Amino acid sequence: MREVVRRHTVAVAAVVSLVAIGVVVATVRGFVPAGVLPRWPALVHAAPTINVGLSIVAIVTISLGWHWARTHEIRKHRLAMVTSTVLFATFLGLYLYHIVVAGTTGFPGPEAVYQFVYLPILVVHMLLAMCCIPLVVYALLLGVTHSTDELPRTPHPRVGRVAASLWIVSFALGVVVYLLLHVVY
Repeated sequence: MREVVRRHTVAVAAVVSLVAIGVVVATVRGFVPAGVLPRWPALVHAAPTINVGLSIVAIVTISLGWHWARTHEIRKHRLAMVTSTVLFATFLGLYLYHIVVAGTTGFPGPEAVYQFVYLPILVVHMLLAMCCIPLVVYALLLGVTHSTDELPRTPHPRVGRVAASLWIVSFALGVVVYLLLHVVY
C-alpha cells in the first residue's frame, strides 16, 4: 500500500482532500441530520472553548515542527507534525459535531463589526483552512512514504513551508473568530 501511495501521492492527496472537504461542506450545509449524533450538552457548550485551546496548541506544535525541520531534528519535526495533524482532526471532529448538534453561532456584536471585521476574518480563516487540507495531506503523504534522505529531493520541504504558514494563520484567525464570538461580545 505504501508503494501505491508513493507512486500516486498527488492523486491520493487529491482524493483524501476532496472527501474531507466534502464532509465538511456537507456537514456545514446541514446534510448531516442532528439525530444521528448523541447530544451531550456539556460537550456542546464546551466545544468552542476546547477548540480554541486545540488551535493555540496546534499553532505551537506547527511552529515547533517548522523549527525542528530547519534545524534538522527530524524525529522531533515528525512528532510535532503528527501531533498537529491529530490536533487538527480533533478540532475538526469537535467543530463538525457542534455544527450538527447545535448549529452555527450567530454573531452577537454590532452589524458594522460583523460586516467589516468579523465576516472578512471568518471568510479568510475558512478559505485558508480549506486550502490547507490538500497541502497538509500531500506533505504528510510524502513524509510517510519517503525516507528522511529522500524527502529533501521531493516537494515536501516547499509544500510543508507553505502548508505550515497557511495552517498557522488559519488557526490564529480561528482564535480571533472565537474571541469575537465568545469573549468580546
